[in-house]
Amino acid sequence: MPPEFEIRREIELPATPEQVWDAVTTDAGTRSWLFPSGGDPEPREGGRTPDGSVVTAWDKPRHFGVRFEAEGGFFNALEFILEARGGGTTVLRYVHSGIFTEDWDNQYDAASQHTDFYLHTLAEYLQHFAPRTATYVGDVPGGINAPASSAEKGSFGRLREALGVDAAREGDHVTVEAENAGTIDGVVDYLRPNFVGIRTGDGLYRFFGRDAFGMPVGMTIHAFNGVDADQAKQAWGEWLTRVYA
Repeated sequence: MPPEFEIRREIELPATPEQVWDAVTTDAGTRSWLFPSGGDPEPREGGRTPDGSVVTAWDKPRHFGVRFEAEGGFFNALEFILEARGGGTTVLRYVHSGIFTEDWDNQYDAASQHTDFYLHTLAEYLQHFAPRTATYVGDVPGGINAPASSAEKGSFGRLREALGVDAAREGDHVTVEAENAGTIDGVVDYLRPNFVGIRTGDGLYRFFGRDAFGMPVGMTIHAFNGVDADQAKQAWGEWLTRVYA
């Protein structure tokens, strides 16, 4: 049996516990910073989520947990502990634990880096867009993938160049002309070697350098302007294809 992993984070969020609770427990909330969950969980300990996970904690708005189990001892568990702080803020203590079935070190690195990006996106959503609900653009959970060739290590550099962020810093303004997909005109809110986040007035654009973990580069959009998700997914997928042509 592979060893278990555990990823712990603590982050202060610009929202009340009730607002954070809605963001992490409801489909309307998760699609606005993570990806759609397919529906809300049964609101009780022992209840079920749409993906078949069991609700292990339901103490609104303080403690929420879910756990998915499968054959062979596999499990994946998430825990959210919320504590109110002054000024209408909340400290979130987040724990992700489970078992990786193969390539343990690489998967742990990927999960750890994705966790930081997702939790940052949660904070961006709560500060700039909540309680609005986003249209999620992309497949669940991966988003919109670039061509398979982008899985070659180092490929994310080509997308960073297309986004014009190579010389940028967090807080800088960027404009990305993406042909038929439209224009991104916003602020670089997250910039790491394997991840880029751009916040506009009506959306959160997230770019993932998954080539670092042996997977294709990808992106997701949390759009708050009533965009047609299927049309946007097709247009941005075509743009990614041109970037890697």
